Amino acid sequence: MAALVTPAQASEYKQLPPSSPSALSEDWLIHDATRNLLVLYLPGYHQPAHAYYQWVRVERDQSFPLSFAAQPGLSLFLDNQLVFSARTATTYSLDLSQLLPAQLAPGTHLLAVWQPDGEPALASFSGVSESSAVAGVPRAQAGQAQPRVPGPRGQNVYLGFLLVLGLSYGAVRTTYQPGLSRVFQLDELFGTGSDQQAFLVKPAFSLLNLLLVVLFALSFGLLLTAIHTDLQNLPLLRRFFNVPETAIVARVFLYTGLITAFVFAKYLYVNILAYIFGLQGLVNVQYREFLRTTLLSGLFLPVALLLYLSLNASYPRAVAWAASAVIGIVLVGTVLRVTRTLHTHASLLNLHLFAYLCATEVLPLLVLLKLIVFTY
Repeated sequence: MAALVTPAQASEYKQLPPSSPSALSEDWLIHDATRNLLVLYLPGYHQPAHAYYQWVRVERDQSFPLSFAAQPGLSLFLDNQLVFSARTATTYSLDLSQLLPAQLAPGTHLLAVWQPDGEPALASFSGVSESSAVAGVPRAQAGQAQPRVPGPRGQNVYLGFLLVLGLSYGAVRTTYQPGLSRVFQLDELFGTGSDQQAFLVKPAFSLLNLLLVVLFALSFGLLLTAIHTDLQNLPLLRRFFNVPETAIVARVFLYTGLITAFVFAKYLYVNILAYIFGLQGLVNVQYREFLRTTLLSGLFLPVALLLYLSLNASYPRAVAWAASAVIGIVLVGTVLRVTRTLHTHASLLNLHLFAYLCATEVLPLLVLLKLIVFTY
């Protein structure tokens, strides 16, 4: 930002005006310090930068809707004058024309997007549809965070995935009827008899469990993609997987892979901490209970997705909170059930066991709630 100090200097860098200056384009500029010029940013050719620029035409009597995902500290500048700064990690919707400083005349201005501790998520920048105001949804004020729930785009993709999901569950039920009934049997979930104990000491890994974990991950990934949790805007994830927001199928597969990896990585994580705390005897029971409760509660995720597909157009805010509530219940319910099972094997009044439970269940729960439920 130091290279562009005053509005007068901004005119010196007017190298590549966009073809449609009254709207945001997909072409961004970066500052070439050697030549002191703004040049077209080419992903894969240029290294990611902290600041990106674009020429826009802003009129006071013409709205300029803008929607983008932001991490804390992301700032917007018009001719080097700060007009917006993000305080929390969320998705923002604002009108750029309302942010035009009084001392700047309407017309063409240099928009700068600056992320001090990383690079902005350029793929998330887009215009906001005017249909939201027609449908009775009030326009967001500048800087006001809005629930990140998309419109009807991609409904056929979601319905296709749901059809595949239903057929897959049916095929697994036909092939593994006895084993599946043991996993999805509610009376065993709340029982404490000998059959319950025999189930928990069985090996955690089998072909049936692998298939069920993949189906659970697929249904969870569908819901996360639908409600736009902004996981793709996490700096660590974006460094390895930069999937555009419009690529619904790719995002579903990305989230499915991440969830599957998390479920199986939890076994290694629990083993390591059990070794540290000297509680190796609880590993198999704890992980089996975690796996079974997760798979059983995951049956509610397709229902939440159907709720989104049917009611999102009419009640977007209610659908956003309902989907978040379902995800929260799945995560919190799993931890509560695992806690109850461990308490039947060793009293949680033991401070040693309580610390182990906090490290293996409560801490991951808080991280997941922050990343998934409280992202917007």
